[in-house]
Amino acid sequence: MGKRIIVKIGSSSLTSEQGGLNRAQVKFFADELASLHGEGHQVLLVTSGAIAAGFRRLGYTERPKLVHEKQAAASVGQALLMQAYQEALGASGIAAAQILLTRPDFSNRGRAQNATRTIEELLKQRAIPIINENDTVAVDEIKFGENDSLSALVANLVKADGLYILTDMDGLYTGDPRKMPEAERIERVEALTEELYRMAGGAGSSVGTGGMRSKLDAARIAMRGGVPLFVGRVSEAGDLMAAAAGVGKGTYFAPSLHSLSAKKHWVGFLSDPQGRIVVDAGAEDALLNRGSSLLPAGITAAEGDFHPGEVVEVVSQDGRVLGRGITNYALWQITAVAGLSTDEARKRVDVARIEVIHRDEWVASTIVKEAHAHE
Repeated sequence: MGKRIIVKIGSSSLTSEQGGLNRAQVKFFADELASLHGEGHQVLLVTSGAIAAGFRRLGYTERPKLVHEKQAAASVGQALLMQAYQEALGASGIAAAQILLTRPDFSNRGRAQNATRTIEELLKQRAIPIINENDTVAVDEIKFGENDSLSALVANLVKADGLYILTDMDGLYTGDPRKMPEAERIERVEALTEELYRMAGGAGSSVGTGGMRSKLDAARIAMRGGVPLFVGRVSEAGDLMAAAAGVGKGTYFAPSLHSLSAKKHWVGFLSDPQGRIVVDAGAEDALLNRGSSLLPAGITAAEGDFHPGEVVEVVSQDGRVLGRGITNYALWQITAVAGLSTDEARKRVDVARIEVIHRDEWVASTIVKEAHAHE
């Protein structure tokens, strides 16, 4: 029985340093995908490269920086990208289908279902859906940021059996092997930790070991959705088949033992927070390490414009995002009871549940001790 496999390829693997598509590379990856397809697997591709493929066609001498310039370049490059894939996959008798997505396509249940139905029909007809972010309309507020995260969200959406993120590095290392010859490759990751993030370059770093931080962000989404992940290099014929067989040139991430329910996955990764709640150190510990609900006593401040049933972010005193949850309070109610005991809070507000966020509607976003967190 074939598996449902998602492959993500970055723009640097598909384009030249000067801009424009590297047709030889597109053909190479198309042949690798065709090999998987020929073995009976259902194959989906998440691809980058539209902006890089198109900016020179518009006369830009270097990759544009302004949003409207990037969007214009993407509108040209996306057509070129799909043409190249259609020709390369067509040589193996495979139809290539274009699907462009933005974050609201996931956060809106109806749109997500429509996308899923389209993908299911394409796979049934043995086509390869080729998915990219819709750069021509996406703005910073709704962008995925990295197609690594997009690929992980798609993997969870279609209940993939495996996600394969291809990069120029053969996996995650204990340091940057380009600068530290003693760095060792990590063969398998069972749980994400702060130490792994430090190895990958730390928060906010765009350097790290081959841009690995965004790969770890994707791993977190995939693992919590129960999808196994591979991050590594595919540079020779047969490498993708080897990766799918478990012997690839890279690092394998095991799906979490505590994979999230569909509701929690939506809260943690797809929802649009309407505000934020600041909590003290005691509440932070209770949420992250003791599997507790958030009570009024641990809250120090709140901001935004939210009502009961909406999603809010929870942050620490120093501004670190701890997670997201569905609030049982409106903003004004939290302001009225912040720091008060449960008994005092009951006297001041009339709410359906005394917990501001119940543990069953909370998803932690911190990595440390994640394997022991009670979801």
